[in-house]
Amino acid sequence: MTARTTPVTQSHSPATRHMTRHLLTSGLFAGLAAGLVAALLQFWLITPLLLEGELYESGIRTHFAASLNAPVQSPAGPAEGLTQNLSRHAMTAGFDMVAYTAFALILLAGMALAERFGHPLTVRSGLIWGICGFITMHLAPAIGLPPELPGSVAAEVELRQAWWLGTAVVTAIGLGLIAFGSGALPLIGVAALALPHIIGAPHLDTYFGIAPPELAAEFASRSIGVAAASWVALGGLGAYFFTRNRES
Repeated sequence: MTARTTPVTQSHSPATRHMTRHLLTSGLFAGLAAGLVAALLQFWLITPLLLEGELYESGIRTHFAASLNAPVQSPAGPAEGLTQNLSRHAMTAGFDMVAYTAFALILLAGMALAERFGHPLTVRSGLIWGICGFITMHLAPAIGLPPELPGSVAAEVELRQAWWLGTAVVTAIGLGLIAFGSGALPLIGVAALALPHIIGAPHLDTYFGIAPPELAAEFASRSIGVAAASWVALGGLGAYFFTRNRES
């Protein structure tokens, strides 16, 4: 008498493939749209400050009174400068779309996992997911390491990268414990949010730089604002496309 086997795994494969396809397509659409939003906001609000900061970084401008009346001229000619800017803007837009598509896939994977454990996904909850993504990737790290304008002087890159990565990971865990944990887990989540800032970000012992502090402050605030708008758009669009594709 021979035993009969049942292909259990095959019965779930069509649903799994369907869900994976919806996740990928939703992430692609949401990421491209949010990346376009981020690129447009950057061109409008951030790029002019970046270009001005680079003038101070290169020494063409200074923020001291001695050279306030000195004529300013870019080392590149008008045609060359225009070509370089167009190429640079195209690379910025492309990078934004690629980056936000990757973020969308990660965010949607978390949304799908949460929904599987009984947390329904709507556009409103997607907006909350986007806000949490912004806090994780931008706001929490910016408390210790705000966005830096060209010409700013900071600690070693490796130290800042390590602190930024650790802060993002711990913040994501902390927010997850607060949102989905029970008992004492939300309190542990709050402690996790505070931990990187108790340790402290790497900084120099003194402050100095060649860019005006007013310009640096404006750049940091605009960068954080653009990131917030882009992540909220990403969360809302991701939830919209995911729920719409699932119903179709």
